[in-house]
Amino acid sequence: MKTAEDYVASLRKRNLRLFVKGKRVDDPVDHPAVAPSVRTVAESYRLAHDPEHRDVFTAHSRFIDDRVNRFTHIFESQDDLRKKTEMQRVLGRTTGTCFQRCVGMDALNALFNVTFEMDEELATAYHPRFLELLRFAQREDLILCGAMTDPKGDRRKAPAEQPDQYLRVVERRAGSIVVRGAKMHQTGVANSHWILVMPGRSLADHEGDFAVSFAVPVDAKGITLVYGRQPSDDRRLGCDIDQGNARYGGQEAVVIFEDVEVPLDHVFMLGETAWANPLVEYFAGHHRASYGGCKPGNGDVLIGAAALIARLNGTERASHVRDKLVEMVHLNETMHAGGLAAGARGHRTPAGTYMVDPLLANVCKHNVTRFPYEMTRLAEDLAGGLLVSMPAAEDLEHPEYGELLKTYVTGARGTAEDRVRVLRLIENMTLGATAVAIRTESMHGAGSPQAQRVRMEAQANLDEKVANAARIAGVAPVAPTAHRPVEAAGVTRR
Repeated sequence: MKTAEDYVASLRKRNLRLFVKGKRVDDPVDHPAVAPSVRTVAESYRLAHDPEHRDVFTAHSRFIDDRVNRFTHIFESQDDLRKKTEMQRVLGRTTGTCFQRCVGMDALNALFNVTFEMDEELATAYHPRFLELLRFAQREDLILCGAMTDPKGDRRKAPAEQPDQYLRVVERRAGSIVVRGAKMHQTGVANSHWILVMPGRSLADHEGDFAVSFAVPVDAKGITLVYGRQPSDDRRLGCDIDQGNARYGGQEAVVIFEDVEVPLDHVFMLGETAWANPLVEYFAGHHRASYGGCKPGNGDVLIGAAALIARLNGTERASHVRDKLVEMVHLNETMHAGGLAAGARGHRTPAGTYMVDPLLANVCKHNVTRFPYEMTRLAEDLAGGLLVSMPAAEDLEHPEYGELLKTYVTGARGTAEDRVRVLRLIENMTLGATAVAIRTESMHGAGSPQAQRVRMEAQANLDEKVANAARIAGVAPVAPTAHRPVEAAGVTRR
């Protein structure tokens, strides 16, 4: 397994076509906007060698008969699912931000199952190809960026009606395919070695060109990465005090595919439209349960910062402060409980792996779309108005008024700098760059709230519940009314 130093060195060997704010970046590892996210991912390598955390960060792989980083592992027991969630919480707590490896891990596990099941039913040969990629990723200890989300364009239209808004096959050759399109919101792609592409929705029979899954190096010819702007103040980049999270950060990018050629050996779905939705379901289940690990880990940091600012302010014994901290803990542990429960009720798949309970995974993620918002509200409440009116570090060091400012921003304990640093951390997690991971990404990652509600309705087994209630009440069960299509603006709801 790679060390953190090995990982960083491996990134320098790539030849990325990466743009940050319109400028080509020659060495992403050292770029001030990218370096924090590199350091974040490096922690997943460092902790795999830490004796205290080795058990949850590594696992024995039967595919290469060696220990591997759990982020490249295939879940083969309920214990694997539990340790995955625990690993994610440790990393979230260590970095205070998104650590960018979960999508690739969950994509690996989804594709393992779908390629196996496709081969069983269709007599295709995708699973052996996939196993070769898996062994390669495990031996080389690679970062795989899972890429599922298409631009989508006009949401009323299907892929075939607006092909430019979906990644698709544009040419089929003897030993390869050529793809074109884009994938959006790609977490950690600039820090990755390979991209693992999947279709992002169910597809009709005539939409075979969009039913494609493959793996490709992140620096393959025809791939361009456009770094996503984070809601942070550029003047704070590189400023130790004002940065808030002075060491770690996350990153997102748009990945543009301009006629990228992919060898068939790296293709794991090609035209099997009926299998696009099962792949999405496998991935969504695993990834929605993942939020029960990473977000509670981030929440641990936010709770700690809120408690620390209360102590620096001298308000930690006030009853309302203690009550707000308890509420933050309650919300945080409820999210974590959902992730653990989804794994504890996991079941064995036809491929011999373990899949989380899909209903509980959706409940877990649905809680995550709500609870971090309330936690950040409570943290902002405890931090006070200075959270948004704190002068810059340069003002605190100004020769004319700096000392006076320090006097006025000092609390009951600690120094002025202590208070500034903690407030900047809370600001970073509630309003700044890390707020993307704590709030917006909690809302939309792995599907926005309505996606979970749709699946919860499908998975709730209401007929069984109705029958049980009818039995207890002593009445006959009543079947639901037949579904009737709803038409709006001339478009029939799919």
